[in-house]
Amino acid sequence: MNPETPAPDPLARIRTDVQGMHAYAVQDATGMLKLDAMENPHRLAPGLQAELGRRLGAVAINRYPGARVDELKAALQAYAAPPAGWSLMLGNGSDELISLVAMACDIPGAAILAPLPGFVMYAMGAQLQGLAFHGVPLTADFQLDEAAMLAAIAQHRPAILYLAYPNNPTGTLWDEAVIGRLIAAQGDHPGGGGGLVVMDEAYQPFAARSWIENVRAAPERHGHVLVMRTLSKFGLAGVRIGYLLGEARLIAQLDKVRPPYNVSVLNAECALFALEHAEVFAAQAADIRRERAALVAALAALPGVTPYPSEANMVLVRVPDAPKAFEGMKARGVLVKNVSKMHPLLADCLRLTVGTAEENAQMLAALKASL
Repeated sequence: MNPETPAPDPLARIRTDVQGMHAYAVQDATGMLKLDAMENPHRLAPGLQAELGRRLGAVAINRYPGARVDELKAALQAYAAPPAGWSLMLGNGSDELISLVAMACDIPGAAILAPLPGFVMYAMGAQLQGLAFHGVPLTADFQLDEAAMLAAIAQHRPAILYLAYPNNPTGTLWDEAVIGRLIAAQGDHPGGGGGLVVMDEAYQPFAARSWIENVRAAPERHGHVLVMRTLSKFGLAGVRIGYLLGEARLIAQLDKVRPPYNVSVLNAECALFALEHAEVFAAQAADIRRERAALVAALAALPGVTPYPSEANMVLVRVPDAPKAFEGMKARGVLVKNVSKMHPLLADCLRLTVGTAEENAQMLAALKASL
């Protein structure tokens, strides 16, 4: 190479749209009370920690994942109890499943549709796969705009419709009848060629209802519907296990794009251990639901603060000045999520994770002092 010739820039091989993207941001929580990521605040009791440690120590980490992962799939199938003829596939968290579904549906002209504000990975998964993404704003009280959603389905004929149940970051559990009509419309696009619906139930442990109940009641209406869940909110955010439920013939096709061995033997063992102690995690979820109710009541008593109803382990709250409140809370050692710039409907909103009683008291004190 001529020393006077500029060296070629390796970034030229990176897609320009990727270079223009913002990476998914994870806030630095060092030394902070971390209430920004909807994590379960409860740790395992010492006896369970020791038992899990023994289990993990015996795992054959010199081997690729095998039969134990199949046992996890069977255990999750039994836990979720979908109708006959349904199966599941595993993902390295829900994020990977979102990417895999987009990859499998990447045919010319395919698009993804979702309400906004919603989980950012729906749009990011579409962009990374080169699919069009169409967002439909919610109403002012964070409900589905049925007319606008039906119009968007008819116009764009999306390959995938995402409906979070309940929604992130609003915590809303949308109207069942409206969702039913959207599912029907998505399965019967004008001109034929219906699309898929992904019911994202990441926050299912904290919600009053699960869409799987509707699937069991009328499986014939849900052949194009997938139910996606994660064990992150169950209490295993660090384990990275997601799973996708759907008719066996549909899952069989989607599973072809899954990387081999995408779930480690250690993660699978952790998940099996948790399911074997499901009553412990159910008690934790019940405690979080109780604390959520108390937190909403306390927030409503603060002047200038408006909390919104939530069926998740988070509460969306509108304050007079979100950036000021966020920075004030951070200075007082409490980290929450400032979502005020995510969408116009979220102006001056913060998203607060529901913690333990002690953590919530500290969060409330920091918010009150920061208003």
